Amino acid sequence: MSCLRIRWICLTLCLAPTVLASLHPECEYIFQLQKEEHHCLQYIAEQANRINEGCQPFWDAVTCWPPAAVGETVHKACPAVFSLFKNSTGSVSRNCTSGGWSSPFPAYHSACSVDDDIPETEQSYFATVKLIYTIGYSISLAVLAVAVLILLFFRRLHCARNFIHIQLFITFILKAVGVFIRDTTLFSSDDTNHCTLSTFACKASVVFSHYCVMTNFFWLLVEALYLNSLLLSAYHSRRCLWSFSLLGWGVPVLFITLWIGSRVYFEDTECWDINEDSPYWWIIKGPITVSITVNFMLFMNIIRILIQKLNSRLIQFNTSSQYRRLTKSTLLLIPLFGTHYMFFNFLPNYFNVNLRFCIELCLGSFQGLLVAILYCFLNQEVQKEVHMQWLRWQEISYGVVPPAAKGSQMDTPF
Repeated sequence: MSCLRIRWICLTLCLAPTVLASLHPECEYIFQLQKEEHHCLQYIAEQANRINEGCQPFWDAVTCWPPAAVGETVHKACPAVFSLFKNSTGSVSRNCTSGGWSSPFPAYHSACSVDDDIPETEQSYFATVKLIYTIGYSISLAVLAVAVLILLFFRRLHCARNFIHIQLFITFILKAVGVFIRDTTLFSSDDTNHCTLSTFACKASVVFSHYCVMTNFFWLLVEALYLNSLLLSAYHSRRCLWSFSLLGWGVPVLFITLWIGSRVYFEDTECWDINEDSPYWWIIKGPITVSITVNFMLFMNIIRILIQKLNSRLIQFNTSSQYRRLTKSTLLLIPLFGTHYMFFNFLPNYFNVNLRFCIELCLGSFQGLLVAILYCFLNQEVQKEVHMQWLRWQEISYGVVPPAAKGSQMDTPF
């Protein structure tokens, strides 16, 4: 069984928190074979002093063959581990000859309908997925970096709302960096067995990636909390920003630290990216699932509030424009806050893996780009400040006097 698909499947599971619950069949295939080999070697050791004639028991890397007399034909059903891929009901046989065991007949791949390698179409599919998400994260990283610089450069854009936007942008940047680090560390060589790799660099990259994913979800939660509170109250103190920062950056540190401790002391196996029925994985998955659920509830609550606020019978015209602006930004961005994860959270872990590839890796890689465009480049206040800066530059360079314009007032300065 080729390791290429193993690495790609496990990468998807590592990057997608909603499907990170347990071990994927490809890696389970390797570990089950290791367990069966261990049992077979124990069986061989027990039979060592009991058999003096005929063929000795042995492990052929797939099946454990019992002792047999010369001239005897032994039939073995296809290994149960093959059922992880296909419904294998065939059998394989070996003859015990005076010269030892014969070769298996028919061959495993024929008798058990298991391919020795990945079909060329699947290899092309995985390569295409990697190319798409690499392009997506690269573009998102570059655009997000520009958006952060714009929000930091213009003083009039310094406000509580944009402070939260900047933190969210940074988490998307870190998430993209984490993906590139994982690719470099775990999948730089085709000879690397991802399922059994265990190095400090590998574990560190997994920890960093999980932290980036957690901070991203928690700052998406902060965005939803802020929009929800903004609809209820226009005033936000500096202490509120500190609370949001603690939630977005500090809470993930707590859970990641607890998870690291549990892996070090109880499950220090492989690269820490495989969690086969591990109760400790809920230290990470649990908070992320809660944040997704709360985000979805806030999304529904914001829609409810906006419907009430936009009712012309309940509000004056001078305030309706503010709520319409909030409505536009909310309805555009809240669906990006992880509401689509609600659907996948309640599906079996390996339901339609190819579909999860597209959503979690391909579409997910462009999520930062969409957030930067909607929160920064399409923001009228940002556009106005950039335009005014352009007019000032024209005045300095060419003596062109720009039309008088005042900067827009932001909601809560910091």
